[in-house]
Amino acid sequence: MLGRWLQARWYSGTAPRVLLPLSHLFGVLAARRRRRLQAAAERLPVPVIVVGNLAVGGTGKTPFAIWLVEHLRRQGWKPGVIARGYGGRAPAYPLHVTADTPVAHSGDEPLLIALRTAVPVVVAPDRVAAGRALLASHEVDVLVADDGLQHYRLARDLEIVVIDGRRGLGNGALLPAGPLREAPERLDQLPLVVVNGGPCALRHPGRIDMRLQPSAVVALAGGEQQQALAAWRGRRVHAVAGIGNPQRFFELLREHGLDPIEHPYSDHHRYRAGSLDFADTLPVLMTEKDAVKYRGWATGRHFLLPVEARLDAAATALVQQSLDRLFSLETY
Repeated sequence: MLGRWLQARWYSGTAPRVLLPLSHLFGVLAARRRRRLQAAAERLPVPVIVVGNLAVGGTGKTPFAIWLVEHLRRQGWKPGVIARGYGGRAPAYPLHVTADTPVAHSGDEPLLIALRTAVPVVVAPDRVAAGRALLASHEVDVLVADDGLQHYRLARDLEIVVIDGRRGLGNGALLPAGPLREAPERLDQLPLVVVNGGPCALRHPGRIDMRLQPSAVVALAGGEQQQALAAWRGRRVHAVAGIGNPQRFFELLREHGLDPIEHPYSDHHRYRAGSLDFADTLPVLMTEKDAVKYRGWATGRHFLLPVEARLDAAATALVQQSLDRLFSLETY
């Protein structure tokens, strides 16, 4: 109940005045931590690109990270991905993530990236250790850190922040009065800010607009069986979203003519066998992030809807300019 009230204030109201002193303290402690970690930051022998966010909750960060990995490969680079592995607990770290890695060990987002891109993925709470383990075992010439903007012990060469265009920066306050991990002024230090859909009025010289484009509906228990999303128009479905902003998924389905029964869950929600077997015969449609956690229990009524990050030519050119500057440095 308290969490829902806070989220409502974060994204549709002013910051609760009673929490502002705690936000001030959070900011002071975060700034001290940042200075301490940056002073001892460790640099890896290849360029490091961090894709992160300022606000808690989902922003579309992982779809953009996947887009970036694929863009780098098209340019002839050999990227690898490192991540925290939030939501997972491995027997030992660093953990090399493959298609067969249990999601309970890897976390949902690293497994999703491994499945979608087939690039080397390593997770560890210590992102420096993850990077070193990946470089020791694979031929990689650039690292993409999915999340980790605030993991300042890892030196980085390019930082890209992704913002939910509908939520923006919320009320602009730091935790707990607002949703921000760092002050809005942090954006002034970044060359690129990706806005994921929505009417966000953010002004930034490196603003890039991104949209998430759904692809075909995939049968979760049926291998690669696919159906065009248009064929589902008018259908009533159970819609499952355990992501940072579940409403984005439900609205996407409505935009394409579906009639969803909403089942929102918390980000990185852990499902159990049978927990998505609802008491009727309607199909169950879920996000790709949920599907990697439920695939072992799926039946013929369970489906997933992958989405892909789409950038126009101008946005892609802005990304490429930052990459050209990065790879022209003589550091590596």
